[in-house]
Amino acid sequence: MSAPYYLPLADEIAVFEAAWQSRLPVLLKGPTGCGKTRFIEHMTWRLFEAVEAPPREDRPHPLVTVSCHEDLTATDLVGRFLLRGDETVWQDGPLTHAVRQGAICYLDEIVEARKDTTVLIHSLTDHRRVLPIDKTGELLTAHPDFLLVISYNPGYQSILKDLKTSTRQRFVSLDFDYPTSDVEATIIAHESGVDEEAADRLAAIGVKVRHLREHGFEEGVSTRLLIYAGELMRRGIEARRACDIAIVQTVSDDANVQKAVADIVDVIWP
Repeated sequence: MSAPYYLPLADEIAVFEAAWQSRLPVLLKGPTGCGKTRFIEHMTWRLFEAVEAPPREDRPHPLVTVSCHEDLTATDLVGRFLLRGDETVWQDGPLTHAVRQGAICYLDEIVEARKDTTVLIHSLTDHRRVLPIDKTGELLTAHPDFLLVISYNPGYQSILKDLKTSTRQRFVSLDFDYPTSDVEATIIAHESGVDEEAADRLAAIGVKVRHLREHGFEEGVSTRLLIYAGELMRRGIEARRACDIAIVQTVSDDANVQKAVADIVDVIWP
């Protein structure tokens, strides 16, 4: 398997590798669509798949990803008893699987999960590195290769959706943001397949839309959406129509914001 494409923005690769060597849990902070998930996929490849030949048979995949949401329970993460025929059998949840097999467990948008759910990771983020499984009475010691990584978007912070201090201070933190225009253009060209000129224009749209933050539009436009627009263009969709579908109509349902973004597209693609 080839390495998932990732273009470093600073020293995040070296920092993550150092955290991995000490098995320090890692927190990735940054806006939606800025590359956090791609980064962890790339680092998993660097740490596991690039050096293992053949891969360990007891670890089918070295990355376990959980997209957190408000209905995510501790049982969903740890596991549950299931009926199979006349038997009741235990099935590991994704977190338990990663702890047991020695994988990276990536809890994406951790603040979306219920507060009582996030508490259960605490014993995995200090010197103990254990996971208590109450339903089986097991105290599971983490495999030496296990690493916990969580992410969230500080732009969506609120009183109700914030990372508790008791959780935050158990992690080393890496800040992510959208790349500079030239770097973003390189990413767009590589990921979507459009030519350099089109990639430069899409990156310019990204920069200008993000400047709308100064006028009350908080989130901006993700690199992901710019890549989507490029992919539509490569498939034959006219540039301004592709931007309307992937950017203008997607970033917001507010008519005023949509008009402001559409005006930016009109300037970049007259």
